[in-house]
Amino acid sequence: MKQVSLPTKAKGIMEETKRQRQVAQLVLEEMSDIFQREGINVIQGGMVSISKVTITPDILEARIFLSLFKIEDHKALMTAIKERTKEFRNQLGMRVRNQLRRVPELHFFEDDTLEYVDKMETIFKQLKQEREEKEGKA
Repeated sequence: MKQVSLPTKAKGIMEETKRQRQVAQLVLEEMSDIFQREGINVIQGGMVSISKVTITPDILEARIFLSLFKIEDHKALMTAIKERTKEFRNQLGMRVRNQLRRVPELHFFEDDTLEYVDKMETIFKQLKQEREEKEGKA
């Protein structure tokens, strides 16, 4: 019997469906507005923004990635936001009740992309400075 291999996605990562992207965009817009109205977007002298929302294929879970800029205590803020998850989900449900049958469970994560980019820029600046120092001596 001849064995046929089916095409697979790269290492189990599935591409988002159109519906997932639509729901993610809806959740991102509504949660951004909720954060703004609650005063969470500007807190502790820093800024909180929603950088990305991903939705599971069954549309029952939303992973919300928060970008924290110039916030001193990241863990305390994330804990405070996670404690209010039920309240945020309720507010989201009131806003999207005509678009979604079930409101997805909300899970908040810290998006460290900005910190990673900043760290990489610092490393590149150091490498450039070291190279210029070597070329200056030679």
